[in-house]
Amino acid sequence: MQTRRILFYNLLGLALILSWWLPSVLLWTKLDDDVFFFFNQFISPMYPRWTEALALLNTRAFDKVMFVVLLTMLFFAMRRDRDGGWPKWLAIGLIMSAVGALLGEMLHVHLLMARPSPTLWHEGVNLLDDYTYRNAKATAANSFPSDHGLLAMVFASFMLRFADRLIASLSVAIAILVTLPRIMVGGHWVSDVYFGALAIALVVLPWILCNAYIVCLIERMAARFDTLFRQLRRSY
Repeated sequence: MQTRRILFYNLLGLALILSWWLPSVLLWTKLDDDVFFFFNQFISPMYPRWTEALALLNTRAFDKVMFVVLLTMLFFAMRRDRDGGWPKWLAIGLIMSAVGALLGEMLHVHLLMARPSPTLWHEGVNLLDDYTYRNAKATAANSFPSDHGLLAMVFASFMLRFADRLIASLSVAIAILVTLPRIMVGGHWVSDVYFGALAIALVVLPWILCNAYIVCLIERMAARFDTLFRQLRRSY
């Protein structure tokens, strides 16, 4: 277990958490409001193409497209990995999915701060639904922390741990791309993603990704998948 690395990331997460209760919370509040009102002014009939683009980026169809993009990233990560093949990356994908699902369930346990999205918090703001026919998600009764943001960070973290530099860098860019549309339409505050989701990622994920047991588990799963594939191929 890489204890020093785990503690380093945990300390970063703790510093981020403490920043919420220190006087700097005013900075978070100002950042949240400034970013929301900056983008909200462009959601109007004066900017129809921009409004439609934002609506499209916040539909379930776009979420499905991004899911395909993530699968494609996994495929290329596997192809570029000289030390492992599809059994290894199948194991990584399964463990990554299990971690994402577990953290997703944790977010639904209402032990964390609950607050509505900025589109519900502020009055007299431009709402995406008023200017588009698309079924876009621009409001949330409880937006903290961002589930989209956390799941994107889980993917990026696994790629940073197991993929090469190119795939890892692209995964970080995709994580940002996934979270930005929700922020721009007011479905999430900036702090939902870069405080809440990031703090959880910094505290929890290092214990998984820097743990020798997880690496051994991936190797054992990969070996079993490889053996199973060979047996199936021989049987045919």
